[in-house]
Formats: sequence, structure tokens, C-alpha cells
Amino acid sequence: MSDLFDDPQPGQNAPEFTVSEISGEVKRTLEGTFGRIRVKGEVGRVFKARSGHLYYDIKDDRSVLACTTWKGQISGLSVVPEEGLEVVVTGRLTAFGAQSKYNMNVDEVAVAGQGALMALLEKRKKQLEAEGLFAPERKQPLPYLPQIIGVVTSPSGAVIRDILHRLRDRFPRKVLVWPVAVQGQNCAPEVARAIEGFNRLTPGGALPRPDLIIVARGGGSIEDLWGFNEEVVARAAAASQIPLISAVGHETDTTLIDFVSDRRAPTPTAAAELAVPVRLELMAWSENQGARLTRAAGQAVQLRRQRLNDLARALPKPDTLLETPRQRLDRISDRLPGALISGVQRRRLHLSETAASLRPATLRQLVEGRRDRLQNLASRLSLRPIQREMTAQKDALGRLAQRLDAAQAARIDRQRQALTATGRQLEILSYKATLERGYAVVRSGDEILTTRSAAAKAGALQIEFADGTLDLESGAAQAPKKDAPKPPAEGGGQGSLF
Repeated sequence: MSDLFDDPQPGQNAPEFTVSEISGEVKRTLEGTFGRIRVKGEVGRVFKARSGHLYYDIKDDRSVLACTTWKGQISGLSVVPEEGLEVVVTGRLTAFGAQSKYNMNVDEVAVAGQGALMALLEKRKKQLEAEGLFAPERKQPLPYLPQIIGVVTSPSGAVIRDILHRLRDRFPRKVLVWPVAVQGQNCAPEVARAIEGFNRLTPGGALPRPDLIIVARGGGSIEDLWGFNEEVVARAAAASQIPLISAVGHETDTTLIDFVSDRRAPTPTAAAELAVPVRLELMAWSENQGARLTRAAGQAVQLRRQRLNDLARALPKPDTLLETPRQRLDRISDRLPGALISGVQRRRLHLSETAASLRPATLRQLVEGRRDRLQNLASRLSLRPIQREMTAQKDALGRLAQRLDAAQAARIDRQRQALTATGRQLEILSYKATLERGYAVVRSGDEILTTRSAAAKAGALQIEFADGTLDLESGAAQAPKKDAPKPPAEGGGQGSLF
């Protein structure tokens, strides 16, 4: 029994560690054993501290792993962790000795699968829709013909070449390209900064502000297009004061920027077609409108000319206008002497009747007063006012006749000029003018020959020149229809066609 108690107890010679030493050893063991690892799980509680560091949990059905992403690492994450999202995180295991805990420092987060991405996309879509960013009344109309177009895309891809080529074919415009990354962790912040940068430009400045923005990218998987599903991009597009067209992916691809943009294009080429009209179609429409305006103006002038002619035919002749006043003057002239005599006689009779009851002085005064009144009436019945009125009417009628003569002469002159111009055009379009330039018309009977084979098959040829026709069988030139210069001497001029 005594020997047993004298033996040293197990563990009495084990080394002793301080708390800090054992914590440091555990930390070195974790970091040395696992190194850089990838862990798949569901994001649990997410907390962002005032310092900017991000703390969250990765869990499965049995365990929870605490994760930390420092402030300087958050900008490098392609996906920001959100609660309920299934992700694959990459980083290093480490220990925090002050609390006897271990956690994982994460510097890369990726969504675990397409189903999780779609769930996250649907969640963001519902959130932005609830805020009213998809409302139709927020959409801005696109300018009909923008002077400057801003394009947010990769400068080295085929997208920018397709857009520039399409704009050049339809209606060349000035294009400002803001180069960005169209996939990866830098895509979302660069696209958002590009949209905000275009909006901050000064209209008419050294670098003018565009009238329209196109955000474009080619097709790809949902992971490649995920940068355009980020909330920062959607909010930047919604806040843009410049009308914006989204052309991300192919026609079947849909991203959040498509819902907040003012117009969605199925492809980058279609975005260029939405941005500008076809120049040739616009020119044709303008010419058509000009032709319609010319026809309308011509028809209006023609209608007014016809109306003027109708009114001119309805006007009476100058002699007809003077017939009634002349007859009236004649009747007044015939009635005036008798009326004067009758008036004098009535007044004389009235004077005689009243003279018997009046004294000589009073009678004399009354006669003088009546005489003055009679003289006044005689002066008022003078023919001078009537003659002045007739003279004025005659002058007005003469002026009207002169205006009618001038209008008729001008109309005849315009028609003569139009006829002369039409004759000149007829002479220009006539084939005779072509013959004057050295050409000829070859006929066989009534048929015009245009090929050598047809001429070879014909029995007889008749060649018409500017100065006459030539029969090849007889060789005799017909008499010219008008004075023509003499044919050149033998050996000179134009030889045989064969």
C-alpha cells in the first residue's frame, strides 16, 4: 500500500499554460490546420456595427458558424449576405481568445445555387415595388431625337460596337461611353457611379450632359448578370433624371434594372433602335409633308383664283353701272323746271291771298322773307351736288375697271409664263434633245431596235439622227425636218454602225 501511494500521480508532470498561451495555441492550430476554406450554409442573423464591420451567422440544421467581414472587405463582396440566403463563404478560421470563441473571417460570398438567387431577386423585387420604383407614372418619355447618347457598358465588348453600328445606320449621333465592368464584384458599384456621373454633368458644358442613357450588356448566366440585380444599381437607375434604356442580356433575361428603367430593350441593338429614328424614313416623311403642304397651298391658291374669276364675272360692266344714275338724272332734270315753276306759282298765290289782309310794310317784309326763303330753296335744288356725286361714282367705277384690267393682264401673263416653262420642259424631256448630243435611234419598220442581235436579224434598218434619217439599204438620206448642217465629207464624221 505504501509503495502505491509513493508513485507520482498521473498528470503531475504536465506543463502548465496561461490562458493567453492556450488561446494563442488554439488560434495557431485552427489557422494552421484549416487555412483558407469554403463553407456552405444558410445566412442567419446579420448585424452591421457602427464601425462598419459586418457580423453574421452561417448555419445548417445542427450547427452555427459565426462569421465576420471587416469594413475594408465589404466592398469586395459580390453578394452582400442577407438573412435566409443560402451561400458559400470563403475565408479563414480564427479564434477570439477574449471570449473563447472561434469564427470565420469571410472575404468572398457567393450564392449557393440559382434557386437561392431567384429567391433573393424576388425578395428585392417585392421590396422595390413596394416603394413605388416600378410605378408607370415614374417613367420618363424618351426624347425623339437625342443630340447626345450616354452608353454605360464595357468598352472592349461587342455590345458597344453593335450600338455604334446601329446608330450609324439609323441616325448618327454623338455618343459618350462610360466604361464599366459588366460582371463580377465591381460591376454594381461602377454601373451605379456611371449613371450618377452622367446625371451630374452640366448641360452644354465642355463634356455635355447626355439626353439619353443606355445601360447595355450581352447575354450570360444569372450569375454573370447579377451585378444588374443589385439594389444600388436599381436605385441609381430609378433616381436618374435622364431617360434611361436598359439593354441587359438577351430577350429572355430579366434583371431589376429592367423594371426601374424608363424603357427596356430586348438587346443592345434594339436599344439603339429605340434611341433614334431612321434618318431616311424621317427625310421621306419630311419630304412627303412638304409635298402635301405645297399641294395644299397650290389648291388653296387655285380655289381663290377660281372664286375671284367667278366674282369678276358676276360684276356688272361700267356702262351698266352708269345707266341707272343717268336715267335718274334725266328724270330729275326734266321734273326740275316744272317743279320750280309750280312752287313759285303756289307761293305766289298764297302770297296774294295773304297780301289783302296785310299792310304794305308788313307785306313788303313778308315778301322779302319769302323771297329769301325761295332763293335758299332754289340754291338747295341746284344740280351741282348731284353732279359731284355722279363724278365720284364715275371715278370709283373707273378705278375698279383699271384693277380688273390689271388683274386680268397679270393672270394672262402668269399663264403665258407657265406655258413657256412647260414647253421648255417638254423640249428637255424629248428624245430629240438626246439626238442632239450624238445619239441615234435605230428602227426596223415601226419597231425600235436596242440590241446588235436584233439589228442583225432585221432586213432593213432606218437610223434617225438629229438632222434626219438614213436608210442603210438605199443609202439615201431623207430630207431633214428642219434646217440642218451639211453632212461631213467622205472619210470624216461618224462611220457605219457595222
